[in-house]
Amino acid sequence: MSTIQNSQDDLEIREYPIGTWGQLLLAAWSLLLILGFAMAIYLAPHPSGSGTHQQLGLPPCTMKVVMGIPCPSCGMTTSFSNFVRGNFVAAYSANPAGLLLATICVLIIPWCWVSIARRHLWKIENPDRAVLILMILICSSSLLQWAVRLLI
Repeated sequence: MSTIQNSQDDLEIREYPIGTWGQLLLAAWSLLLILGFAMAIYLAPHPSGSGTHQQLGLPPCTMKVVMGIPCPSCGMTTSFSNFVRGNFVAAYSANPAGLLLATICVLIIPWCWVSIARRHLWKIENPDRAVLILMILICSSSLLQWAVRLLI
């Protein structure tokens, strides 16, 4: 019986504790994400699949203007704008990594509030490792989709 209990204890995730500053940081982070989604609702997705960010007064993609090829993040704003409208196919078409990032961001919002309520990073034992895994996932998917676009 004790062997079974020990193996169950080994499988249990020891969530990373957070203090007041950690709770405030998570609250601010989730509110910034909500603000980002609100901005995506405000912006009309550009029919070409990229260029939506220009509605904010930002210039066109420098890489596209100078070199004639899209950068890895081209279509990211358009992807988010389609995502908030439930147009997931259009979001994927604009930038597959944008769809992935939007999905991660929408999941992070409730995760932040659960973590705040629990005073622990919910289901996260090592925050550095979790951030690293997310960064590798997002960056590699962005670079992969960029390479595919350049080759097609």
